[in-house]
Amino acid sequence: MTTTSPLESPRATDTQRVDVLIVGAGLSGIGAAHHLQTKLPGKSYAVLESRGAIGGTWDLFRYPGIRSDSDMYTLGYNFRPWTGEKSIADGASIREYIEDTAREGGIDRHIRFHHKVVSAAWSTESSKWTVTALRSDTGESAVFEASFLMCCSGYYDYDKGFTPDFEGIEDFGGTVVHPQKWPEDLDYAGKKVVVIGSGATAITLAPNLAREAEHVTLLQRSPSYIMSLPSKDSIALALRKYLPARAAYSVTRIKNAVTAIGMYVLCQRYPKFMKKQIRTLQKGWLPDGYDLDTHFTPKYNPWDQRLCLVPDNDLFRSIRKGEVNLVTDHIDRFTASGIALKSGEHLDADVVVTATGLNLVAFGNVAITVDGRVVDLTETMAYKGMMLTDVPNFAFVVGYTNASWTLKADLVCDYVVRLIEHMDKKGHSEVRLARDASVGEEPFLDFAAGYVLRSVDTFPKQGSVAPWRLRMNYFRDLPALRFGKLVDENMSLR
Repeated sequence: MTTTSPLESPRATDTQRVDVLIVGAGLSGIGAAHHLQTKLPGKSYAVLESRGAIGGTWDLFRYPGIRSDSDMYTLGYNFRPWTGEKSIADGASIREYIEDTAREGGIDRHIRFHHKVVSAAWSTESSKWTVTALRSDTGESAVFEASFLMCCSGYYDYDKGFTPDFEGIEDFGGTVVHPQKWPEDLDYAGKKVVVIGSGATAITLAPNLAREAEHVTLLQRSPSYIMSLPSKDSIALALRKYLPARAAYSVTRIKNAVTAIGMYVLCQRYPKFMKKQIRTLQKGWLPDGYDLDTHFTPKYNPWDQRLCLVPDNDLFRSIRKGEVNLVTDHIDRFTASGIALKSGEHLDADVVVTATGLNLVAFGNVAITVDGRVVDLTETMAYKGMMLTDVPNFAFVVGYTNASWTLKADLVCDYVVRLIEHMDKKGHSEVRLARDASVGEEPFLDFAAGYVLRSVDTFPKQGSVAPWRLRMNYFRDLPALRFGKLVDENMSLR
């Protein structure tokens, strides 16, 4: 791949040529840009962002209490220490961290906002991607040409969240809101609020809404595993006093990665033991005699779905204080004044929050073609969880479901940069992966959460064995991606 001149501000009708095109200016995209410009400073690049701001998920979601349920020492980049006081940080702080990373590195000058990528066409003859983006600010199309395409748009559908078809919802006289489209002017002070859901969003919202609402009911169809962690990492804060900032951050990052992966492995190998331990902790956090069997005992094993975390016992404290009432039941229908349940109970409500999940979409629904052939993603197989068979010079970032997203993102970005560097040194302009017919197929995300099961059939497949298997273990990926073979027999370079 050749190096082109630095990116200039083009006219709308020009084809804009860069070496690497990055889709998405969220956590992954800004990280990818940093890795690229730091390790391959001669490469030109652009970042296409469909929205008008940096931050991705952390700019889109603005509901009360929005926060990470991964600690910031692992959700933060490996190259930029997190210096905030809280390990479990709020959304605004995470967004600011991403923005600061982009600004300090000059990455913000390479971002093209309001550019929604709609198609990407690869030409073997020219060894180039031609990418078309629709500009939401002007209505024009913008065309880019690049030698390598990197998709860092995550897998959430940014246009709308998931809301079931609730019978009678049109009869409800109050306000219904989905967390993904939280209105800035929503007034819930002194009102009765019902939050529908049992995942991370619902358990975050309930105690935060309870600070102003008259009362909050958390309505769940079935329970999730919920644990509490301190919002501040006392070990990390102590290490800062005795070690240089980067060293303290690195030690804490490894410590927390070990803890997260260790917890996952324990839950998978010893589910009965871990269920008992979780139950014992919850019993101490909740009022005496609380019905744990109904409200906090899922039918599945820990980490068959994502284990939810709350900071500083906030949900459990709200339940103890009577600010939040947890109801486990099925919705019969909405009424003019609230929600009628299958049990016959009625929940009065002025505001209903449908924290019922997200929709997933593969690579932003971009229409991908290779030499004029439409790529059916379901017929492709993921290689090392970051590239696709028969889609040349293309990589993507999908983080861990059982640990921090960024742990995987950093590994992928480092690998891709080293691969591009290798191709340049050897004079190659194309890398292509061929599917191994002997490898069995498995779903791309082997995860039982509802939002995954609703959409996983539209995603690529993963394989049954390495390097086609999408591992969810940072400490297995680390040696394979950072120190293992860069090029193997599955790759063809030309």
